[in-house]
Amino acid sequence: MDSLWNESDAAALADDLLALRVYSSRLLGREASLVLHGGGNTSVKADAVNLFGECERLLYVKGSGWDLATIEKAGFAPVRLDVLQKMARLDALSDADMVNVQRAAMTDPLAPNPSVEAILHAIIPFTFVDHTHADAVVTISNTGDGESRLREIYGDDVLILPYIMPGFVLAKQVYEMTAAIDWSRLKAIILLHHGVFTFADDARESYENMIGLVTQAEQYLAAQAPLQAATSVSAVVDLKQLAAVRRAVSRARGAAVLAQLSDDAESVDFSARPDVAEISTRGPLTPDHVIRTKRTAMIMGDDVEASVAMFSEDYRAYFNRYGNDQLSCLDVAPRWALWPRRGALAFGTTPEECGIISDISRHTMQAIARAEAMGGWQALPQQDIFELEYWELEQAKLNRSGIAPEFRGKVALVTGAASGIGAACVESLLARGAVVAALDINAGIACRFPAASVLGIVCDMNDRNAIANAVSATIRRFGGLDMVISNAGVFPASQRIENMDDDTWQQSMALNLHSHQHLMQATIPYLKLGIDPAIVVVASKNVPAPGPGAAAYSVAKAGLTQLARVAALELGGDGIRVNVLHPNAVFDTAIWTDEVLRKRAASYGLSVEAYKTNNVLQCEVTSRHVAELACAMAGRLFACTTGAQLPVDGGNERVI
Repeated sequence: MDSLWNESDAAALADDLLALRVYSSRLLGREASLVLHGGGNTSVKADAVNLFGECERLLYVKGSGWDLATIEKAGFAPVRLDVLQKMARLDALSDADMVNVQRAAMTDPLAPNPSVEAILHAIIPFTFVDHTHADAVVTISNTGDGESRLREIYGDDVLILPYIMPGFVLAKQVYEMTAAIDWSRLKAIILLHHGVFTFADDARESYENMIGLVTQAEQYLAAQAPLQAATSVSAVVDLKQLAAVRRAVSRARGAAVLAQLSDDAESVDFSARPDVAEISTRGPLTPDHVIRTKRTAMIMGDDVEASVAMFSEDYRAYFNRYGNDQLSCLDVAPRWALWPRRGALAFGTTPEECGIISDISRHTMQAIARAEAMGGWQALPQQDIFELEYWELEQAKLNRSGIAPEFRGKVALVTGAASGIGAACVESLLARGAVVAALDINAGIACRFPAASVLGIVCDMNDRNAIANAVSATIRRFGGLDMVISNAGVFPASQRIENMDDDTWQQSMALNLHSHQHLMQATIPYLKLGIDPAIVVVASKNVPAPGPGAAAYSVAKAGLTQLARVAALELGGDGIRVNVLHPNAVFDTAIWTDEVLRKRAASYGLSVEAYKTNNVLQCEVTSRHVAELACAMAGRLFACTTGAQLPVDGGNERVI
């Protein structure tokens, strides 16, 4: 591992210890193999003058919720150093009381909660302290003879301590074991199965001690367990099986989740190991990961329902072994799974959560493979993992998570999504927490919306193969499908029946009717495996109240409405709701060109402005109004409604 220290950058911060602390913390944070997704913490000891003009010695320690990769000064909690050092001398202290005392000792009440390892940082007698969960060091630690291997690598330069759960007990152990130690001879402390602490009065020295120690571990691994080049190619992925396991995991979790497949060669290689079920169920890379990934992966078999049920039963047994009457069992759903010869799956309620779980599982698989090559992967005992998973401080974090948006973890597909009603539907779905496949013939759809939550797909809705491919891409990206807003359409130029040309008629039928039927055919198999599945069809006021000159449009939309009614009858037994919206005079859409608008207004003998508000409420209906009602129809408000038709027209006299 290379040092990223830049002396000229650091020199500009030399007079500001906290700024220098931010700088070196970010250098650590840039290395995922050191501080994966918020792991690790850093601190600096500095003097500050209080309101009374008194000089106080403070520990600025990483605050809860901050990531070292992006941390700022505001991310460090200022705590009175003498209070923390006195806490280390107490005989006993609950973790809840520890948090309260640390909070009371802060000089800024608006700062984040100090790290639970603040006391440990305080008793290390150096200005800068760096703590990471370095993959290379922990991988060596997680072998049967890990401690002796680490002593072989580092000799007397490093104090190696057995695993103790973070918090007061760990700080107390270090305090007692180092009471008579000569700190000047040490470069670091290694906590088995946990991580590394380095320290120095100079920021660069502390940082580069960490880089040097990790480099030694990497070199040892390269010699003892070199990485093997991955060569596997994923077997064919059964998308229905993927959707089925996502549904089963969602049910076990009690909330909709996404399923993200990692089918890179390394993941496929690992999943294809004959011993994968045995080695991947021994425990996590570090106990901290249990909060994100649970203790083990699920092994996915051909019967996905049985696979999830087996994992859930094992988790309940694990809770019953180590739990008590004061604890409530968390959900029993897996967070990641190994799909033999296909790769690894991550289950999360958001793309961000899936990404974190996927990253952690990738690091874990690599560590397991290398530890196995050195004699065997050996994680902490189950009880130690359980104690961290059900630690009162971690439980408190979970209880602060708040109420989830209605559609969090759910997958929607919207057609005609580049503008107008379709674009408004995408935005409304995102606001409710959904992820969305946004389809449109416009090439700009690929980058129209935020990349993490939206899959923009260029799709000609008149091409059945293109529709099928778009649906497949949606399932591969998000793991399933729950909601379809079938919106794509065109309003052809006005033509009376006697003057109707075949192209106008056929084009309207193709996009306004046939494409919706093709979309239903492609999505229904996955909606049957969805979470509270629903289809919302965007038809038109021209169905109940057609106008002259719009036969091609009105007939197609009437056929579409009838298609939706039949679909409601056919799909009700599968729990799929199908409802219809009839918008009218929604002028901020692509179909309402200036020419079409002028002609339609003229056909009613109205000006354009009068035509826009020609309804009972005398209001202009917008795409947002339609989108909000479409989302309502796809959600719990319409949970017991199917086959319905609702106008969104400001009140049309002919419809009423």
